[in-house]
Amino acid sequence: MTRQSVSFRIAADPPKRLDKALSRDVPEEAALSRSRIASLLEKGGVTVDGVVVTDPRAKVGEGAEVVIEVPVAEDSHIRPEDIPLDVVFEDADLIVINKPAGMVVHPAPGTPSGTLVNALLHHCGDDLSGVGGMKRPGIVHRIDKETSGLLVVAKSDVAHHGLAAQFEKHTVERYYRAVCYGVPDANDPRVRGVKGVSFEPGNIMRITTQLARHRTDRQKQAVLFQGGRHAVTRVRIVERFGQPEVAALVECWLETGRTHQIRVHLAHAGHGLIGDPTYGGRRKLNAKALSEAGIAAAAGFERQALHAAILGFEHPVSGENVRFEAPLPDDMAALISKLSL
Repeated sequence: MTRQSVSFRIAADPPKRLDKALSRDVPEEAALSRSRIASLLEKGGVTVDGVVVTDPRAKVGEGAEVVIEVPVAEDSHIRPEDIPLDVVFEDADLIVINKPAGMVVHPAPGTPSGTLVNALLHHCGDDLSGVGGMKRPGIVHRIDKETSGLLVVAKSDVAHHGLAAQFEKHTVERYYRAVCYGVPDANDPRVRGVKGVSFEPGNIMRITTQLARHRTDRQKQAVLFQGGRHAVTRVRIVERFGQPEVAALVECWLETGRTHQIRVHLAHAGHGLIGDPTYGGRRKLNAKALSEAGIAAAAGFERQALHAAILGFEHPVSGENVRFEAPLPDDMAALISKLSL
C-alpha cells in the first residue's frame, strides 16, 4: 500500500494527551481530522522521536519529532456513474447538491446503482482527497428517496469531520417546505389536544416527542414518549388552501434530525403530507373546498410533498457562514398552483 509521510514537531505547551497534541499541531495541509489521527495511531502509523506510539493518552513533550504515515486514499468499490447533478455550490472541500425526488443517496442492497454517491464519484473524480482513507464522498446527512432538495457532501476528511460535528450539535440550519392535509393552526382545539404538540408565538407549532423504529414495520418510525431519540420539529403556515381550508403549504425546521422526522411528526399532529404513502394516508378532500384541478392534483401526487429548501452551516475549512436555497421543484410548484385555483 502506498503511503505518504507527514512530519512536524510538537509546539510549546502541548496538551497532556498525545492524540490532542497531534490534532493541535498537525499541519493544516495534511487534512487529517481528529478521528483519522486516532485511527492511524491505533494502527501504528505514528512515531514520536523514532518510536512507534499507539496509546492516545501517552505524554509528549515540546519539540518532539512526529511522523505520521498516511496511506494514500484507495479507490472506492462503488462504481462511478455519469448521472446529471444539480450542483448548487462546490469547492475543494465540499459540494452542495439539489437532489431530485426519486434518487437514493447511498447504495444499498436494494439500490446498488443510480444513487447520489454513484453520481458524485463520477462528477468529483480525482477531486476526492479521501474520507477515512477511501476516495469517496463523505455523506453526513441524508434525505429520503422521494424528498427533493439540498444536501451537503464532504470531499475531504477534514470537511467530513467538521460537518459531522455540526450535524451532531444540531447547529446546521435546515428549512423544508411541505404540503400537508389540514391547517396546523393554534386556533384548532383538536391539534392543541395532541400529546407533544404546543404552539409558540407567531402561530408556530412545536412538536416534541421521542422517535424510534416501529415495532412491527421496520421501514417506519414511530412516535414515543419514553425511550427512542429526542426529536423537535417546528412548523409555520405559509399558505392555506380551500374554502373551507383543507390543506396548507408549511415551512418546517428541525432542532434535531431523525429519520422521517417531519413526515412522522406532522402525521402525529394530524397533518400528514400529501402524497406520503407511509404516513400521510390518502385522504379524500372535501370536493366543495377546492377546484376539480386541485382535488385531482392532491389525489394524484405521487410522492411525499416535501422539499429541503434551505441549508446553512459554517464552512468546515474556511469558517465562513454559508447558506443555500433551492426553489420548489416543478411537481410541488404545480401542486400548489392547482390547490390555489
